[in-house]
Amino acid sequence: MLRSESTSFLLRGFVAVALGIVAIAWPGVTVSALIVLFAIYVFCDAIGHFHRAFAHDRAGPAAGSIALGLLDVAAGVVALVWPAMTVFVLTVWLGVWAVVTGVVEVGAAFAAPVRRGVRTGMVVVGLASIVFGIVVFTHPSVGVLSVTLLFGLFLLVYGVDLMMTGVRMRRRGARGGDALGGGWTDSAPYPESARRADQGAPRYR
Repeated sequence: MLRSESTSFLLRGFVAVALGIVAIAWPGVTVSALIVLFAIYVFCDAIGHFHRAFAHDRAGPAAGSIALGLLDVAAGVVALVWPAMTVFVLTVWLGVWAVVTGVVEVGAAFAAPVRRGVRTGMVVVGLASIVFGIVVFTHPSVGVLSVTLLFGLFLLVYGVDLMMTGVRMRRRGARGGDALGGGWTDSAPYPESARRADQGAPRYR
């Protein structure tokens, strides 16, 4: 389960970084192209969230991942089926999507049985989304090039943090501590057998 979860973070991060580079390096981008770029990202991100949902064995974290996946799908569908979408409408839509996604992401981070370092990475991902959403939402009159650059920078930061979180998960697993529900998490009690061993108590077969 840990490897499946970490793989989801790594793939989502890779896609975000790749699309972020494309957005920043695309000086002649049009509104239609930006809509397609946004749709590609949210659909890929939705696949990652659904993948996370199936990797969880608890209802709370799985529900959060499913909610994030559905938000991504809804955002992508609305963007694609609105052919006359203007830069102003797209900017507002990006802001709303980012803020709502970030809030749900932060909530899901605290609902998931993960270690502190992994949870911190997940919270940073959510906060980055919220900050991006607020910045974009409060500047709805910017041009398509500015929106694209902001979106590209957001994807780079978002993607790098996703990949770092995935790497932390794999390192936890390699050291024998499951970062997701299988080891000693922040919410799980310290095992009695381990406590006795630390206190020098004799072990019985």
